[in-house]
Amino acid sequence: MNCIIIDDDKLSRKIIESFVAKTDFLTLVASYDNAIDSIKAFDGTELIDLIFLDIEMPEMTGIEFLNTLENPPQVIIVTGKEKYAVEAFDYDVTDFLLKPISIARFLKSANKAHKRHNEAMQMSGNTKDEIFIKKKNSTLVRLSYDDILWVEALENYVIVSTYDDKFTIHFTMKAVIDKFPEYRFKRVHRSYIVNVSRIKMIEDNVIILDTKNGEKVIPIGKSFRDNLLNDLNLISK
Repeated sequence: MNCIIIDDDKLSRKIIESFVAKTDFLTLVASYDNAIDSIKAFDGTELIDLIFLDIEMPEMTGIEFLNTLENPPQVIIVTGKEKYAVEAFDYDVTDFLLKPISIARFLKSANKAHKRHNEAMQMSGNTKDEIFIKKKNSTLVRLSYDDILWVEALENYVIVSTYDDKFTIHFTMKAVIDKFPEYRFKRVHRSYIVNVSRIKMIEDNVIILDTKNGEKVIPIGKSFRDNLLNDLNLISK
């Protein structure tokens, strides 16, 4: 992944540069001490996949810089003030790093960006956005991935639930998750698979989805919780 650093703090910039150098899948294209000069990085031949971006900078802030980009790449906010986390969330940033940054915390953010990058590459190369379900009478029903809310295990069957309908098929949970794209569907419990894009909220150890008949509450298994949270675009302290 090609990345750039934009930070007016020289020490912080050098630390991030050293961390990037230690990360095999990151290539540093350029490092800037102000946002204005960094704009030229997007006019060159190098495709920028990731920005490590400070917020408080003279002349142009990090947020103002993001507003100049029509199709911004992934962004990891790097700042000394936690108050910017909420504002950064509106820009769908990959992560939020609070200074001073440790190598462990940096790698966690970088790995999240790398995973999102790989999933995006898979999406661009995968034109299939649907699945066919075979009913008992051999009728094939075509479902868009967006239509599927969750899948629930029922003894030797699974129930595939959409907003308007349910389909009971003779299948195992493992076979179902193998059929679905990993970037869209996550197993969150021994008996449940959810469409991540349809999650309304997560409270404690449950997921809440909107359905035609109201909210659906799905439990999160202890062994699945960490993997689920790591895969979400999450901003936290």
